[in-house]
Amino acid sequence: MTTALITHDACYDHVTPPGHPEQVARLDAVLGALKDMDLRRVKAPLGAEDDILLAHPKAHITNIRDAAPESGWRSLDADTHMSVGTLEAAFRCVGGVVRAVDLVLEGEVKNAFVAMRPPGHHAERETPMGFCFFGNVAIAAKYALEHHGLKRVAIVDFDVHHGNGTQDLVEDDPRILFCSTHQSPLYPGTGAAHETGVGNVLNCPLPDGARSKAFRDVMERVVLPRVDAFSPELLIISAGFDAHRDDPLAGMNLVEDDFAWVTEKLCDLADRHCKGRVVSSLEGGYDLAALGASAAAHVNVLRERSTCQKQLAP
Repeated sequence: MTTALITHDACYDHVTPPGHPEQVARLDAVLGALKDMDLRRVKAPLGAEDDILLAHPKAHITNIRDAAPESGWRSLDADTHMSVGTLEAAFRCVGGVVRAVDLVLEGEVKNAFVAMRPPGHHAERETPMGFCFFGNVAIAAKYALEHHGLKRVAIVDFDVHHGNGTQDLVEDDPRILFCSTHQSPLYPGTGAAHETGVGNVLNCPLPDGARSKAFRDVMERVVLPRVDAFSPELLIISAGFDAHRDDPLAGMNLVEDDFAWVTEKLCDLADRHCKGRVVSSLEGGYDLAALGASAAAHVNVLRERSTCQKQLAP
């Protein structure tokens, strides 16, 4: 088996204002870093409205559609902007994660990486924010439950910013475990340890300058055991690489090897509980060189695990 790389050129048509960190060049950095890897390359379809409705109300979809400009940009908040091509790109981000779930759960690939933009983990139920419009990974989790009959899906978010949108969309659903490591205090100001949903949310805030040791320690002591105990049938990763030491928006000071390490650990759990089935979706990462190198480290582990699955004791 192999790893799927899901993307679409429509993501290049989501154009942000000059100087914005969530820029078109991010996709070039990621795809350029993956260009020589042996991956199954798949074009992301348009997301279906019914799939978005698993997580967002109809009014949210309508508001996003109505906000789409005919030229130039429209600002939904100080950080979140729409260009002429944003609407299609956002819908294809949803279609990309749903397609990834189908490919993985139907056994066509072992795992998948969705290299799309705009990202999604800050989009709340009725509020686009933080560069995000739809809650891509939350939609993917709910889709897996509703359309593939799964009973338990785990989402692990290692982006440096808390996935407030994902938490908002899943915190009332005990079938979904959401675990987040993130720098705090930092945008969006959520993700305190006491935010636990219905017992299905695990937030692990880390201080500015935490570095590799603190990140790996909280993963090994807290996050990985919690995922292990949950025994998911599918593991979804919000793969943000902005915790890298070169990223301009935060200061957690991780390196590429940390992203490879955590991917290995998560794949170990996926091998143990869900036949190695992993769907990973790109979130943040704003230093282009660091983003490309980190994404390559992450996807290389997925690729290696898809062709040579580890055998783990039960």
